[in-house]
Amino acid sequence: MISVPLTSQAATPRSTAPARAGTSGAHLSEAELEKLGNELDALRQEVMTDLGEADARYIRRVIALQRGLEVTGRLVLFGASRRWAWWTGTACLTVAKALENMEIGHNVMHGQWDWMHDPKIHSTTWEWDNACPSDQWKHAHNVLHHTYTNVLGKDRDIGYTILRVNPAQDWHPVYLAQPLYNLLFAATFELGNAVYDLGAQIDSGEKTEAELKAGLADIGRKLARQAFKDYVAFPLLAGRNARHVLTANLAANTLRNIWVHTIIFCGHFPGDVEVFDEEILNDETRGEWYVRQLLGSADITGGKLLHLLTGNLSHQIEHHLYPDMPSIRLARIAPRIREVCDRYGLPYHSASLPRQVARHWGKVIRLAFPGGR
Repeated sequence: MISVPLTSQAATPRSTAPARAGTSGAHLSEAELEKLGNELDALRQEVMTDLGEADARYIRRVIALQRGLEVTGRLVLFGASRRWAWWTGTACLTVAKALENMEIGHNVMHGQWDWMHDPKIHSTTWEWDNACPSDQWKHAHNVLHHTYTNVLGKDRDIGYTILRVNPAQDWHPVYLAQPLYNLLFAATFELGNAVYDLGAQIDSGEKTEAELKAGLADIGRKLARQAFKDYVAFPLLAGRNARHVLTANLAANTLRNIWVHTIIFCGHFPGDVEVFDEEILNDETRGEWYVRQLLGSADITGGKLLHLLTGNLSHQIEHHLYPDMPSIRLARIAPRIREVCDRYGLPYHSASLPRQVARHWGKVIRLAFPGGR
């Protein structure tokens, strides 16, 4: 797993002129940015050296909970001749799939638990319950997105190349339909992720035609395994309740996709999140990289259950600052990150889930039309 380097790139001296840190961070001098970078580096070091058995017990308990919910849901669905059983089994399976994708899969594949040296809970061995092969997802997400967060033309997560979510993106008539196809994208989000990294490789030209074909074949095999498991094997095991199990699995996958799409979009695309031009990457210092993460992310406020179900991506700001920090630690450092933002005069974007959903959809609808600056 490749993560953002802890050492900053060599920067061209700029005296005490304001930094190129985006519209909300341009007031910071080079010296202030260096101090900010040192503070945030020290906070990361403090947390990472404090990891221990309590953290390891947490992820193992979450995995046990997820597997228990999945087993319970599937067993109930095998007897789903009654409506309550169908709803109960579908609910258990939906929550299990959401936990597996977000608090477990996403975070394990970020390398957040590699320090445990457990070969079963490691970024190099984990394969998640999702149509996207893990190795391809790690390249698109861990490498591209977390390196070029919210840099227009470099971060393909900005609208996932199909949505206009920033006024700097050129408008085309096809965007008039984006509120509708965003709904379809949400319902089939895992399929979009499955071909996402392949699209990045085609755009960059970094892979040969043979390698691209091999990647496409990997996606096909993963899709086939996922479809067989949920839509053939488990329905057949249910015997006379096969139809109920089939529809429950379809419902659970769709609801999981919508939930994941919602949380990711609420953390990246509410109205106050900033987007940057490619020139910001020129001689970007560690402090400037941190500021870009702060300005290009948004948190979702809520209780412990919400944070668990979001994979702690409700702390998207903290996750972007420290992608390989165990998710359980993000809530603890959030107040300290907010205090840092207050001290340096930087915004800390945070709101409730309903408000962030409204902001995201407001942007999708408004930017479906020309203009929007």
